[in-house]
Amino acid sequence: MKAIPNYSLRLFLVILWIASHCMMNAAVAQEGPIPASIKNSLERNQIPLDSISISVMEIEPGKPGKQLSKNILGWRAQEAMNPASTMKLLTTIAGLDILGPKYRWRTKIYTDGVIRQGILKGNLYLQGSGDPKLIPEEFAKLMKDLQGLGIQKIDGNLFFDRSAYAQSVMEPTTIDGESLRAYNVSPDPLLYAFRTLSFQLGKSKTADFIDISYTPALSQLKVDNQMQLAERPCDNWKSNIRFKLDPEIVSSTDQALTVQFSGAFPSACKGVTYNVVALDANTFLTQGFAAAWELSGGTWAQAPIGKDGAAPLSARLLLQYEGITLGDDVQDINKYSNNVMARQLLLTLALEKMGKPATTANGDLVIKDWLSKNGLIFSGLVIENGSGLSRNEAISTGQMNQLLLTARNLPVAEVFYNSLPIAGVDGTMRNRLMTQLRKFLHLQKKPEARIKTGSLADVRAISGYVISKSGKMYAVTSFINHPNAWKGLDAHDQLLSWLLEDGPEPKLAR
Repeated sequence: MKAIPNYSLRLFLVILWIASHCMMNAAVAQEGPIPASIKNSLERNQIPLDSISISVMEIEPGKPGKQLSKNILGWRAQEAMNPASTMKLLTTIAGLDILGPKYRWRTKIYTDGVIRQGILKGNLYLQGSGDPKLIPEEFAKLMKDLQGLGIQKIDGNLFFDRSAYAQSVMEPTTIDGESLRAYNVSPDPLLYAFRTLSFQLGKSKTADFIDISYTPALSQLKVDNQMQLAERPCDNWKSNIRFKLDPEIVSSTDQALTVQFSGAFPSACKGVTYNVVALDANTFLTQGFAAAWELSGGTWAQAPIGKDGAAPLSARLLLQYEGITLGDDVQDINKYSNNVMARQLLLTLALEKMGKPATTANGDLVIKDWLSKNGLIFSGLVIENGSGLSRNEAISTGQMNQLLLTARNLPVAEVFYNSLPIAGVDGTMRNRLMTQLRKFLHLQKKPEARIKTGSLADVRAISGYVISKSGKMYAVTSFINHPNAWKGLDAHDQLLSWLLEDGPEPKLAR
């Protein structure tokens, strides 16, 4: 075998180096360049590049239902990552398209009794279908409907039919052990006021003491106010407040409930809200229903003690109450990142398409079938509850942007678009990009960013649309999965600012 001459060996090595260099450049080009401002922000905050994923697509003008896109930037865009609450976008887009924005949940009330001379002699059975926004205002309308049937007094008990959901989805679970926090409330076919007591605390305008009020009204709840005013700033006001509700009283709905507040309240606080999930579902619903009935002018023969119980086959339907529309509910889910509302929407898809009892697994099947029908095959997609309040849910930024493009081509495009938080205006983006947006105040047609945010302990995420100063529309998604993710807000704001300015490229870092 002849030896390769030195010059030939050198030529061979040069060709090999060029080939490998071209392959590396092709790989980098495929991933796309990251704007220098974003890369510098990541470096300052010690967030490595392999912890972030970015996908940006320009959505090209076209006829409704026929909008196309072109990729502008992609960095690890095919890596499935934890999206936190941006997962709500998948749940709400699919929900709007499958059920329609005018869909309404139905809460039915049955009775095994009769109405005579204004008195209902018999029990009431409330059968829920998962209305995620059955709030005091809706209960007030429901009570008016009951009175419209000629009922002024109820001589019977309350029973709660939750057969629409599988028991497993109603079990209390948390990812952080914070069972009293409103964001951890479990789904419930008869979810009332998010099962959350909201206390408003503030210094009285007429004297040096603290006023405490709460919502929703509960029929037997009293507040024991032992708080003292303290001369201190309002920062960390919660740290000096103690909340107590006797656990022996919680489970006994025939006794008055007493909530005690004690500790120091900063005099600098003009008014704050203290939200807590302190009562079991039956107690909360029983006392909420009873209070709403009494506020409407109705009376009881004796205070009800709510219990679980399916409506008997012999019971007759008194009324069917329809809540607000899905289009309105999606506003709350996306603008304010309401977890339990998103979870109940996923279960509603299961209930409507696969029957009861609804399960998360069936909701997952319904959404994946919808994706397939829209030509979206998302490898690596994991749906655990549809809200993003999960350590297991996963999707890629490229897939999320494909979803955003698909949404633009659906009949519900504008309903979905209008549900997203507007930077500098409302929702979870109310205080974001304020400085950047001031630059455009002189423009007649101002740019905007409509962005769903997401956050967990090690996750920060953004996903939505940006309309730039020249009128271009971009779909943008970025996930950071890293212990320093909480420092990644700046990098995400830099990305959105870059797009508001039409993605200028003076300095690109690879």
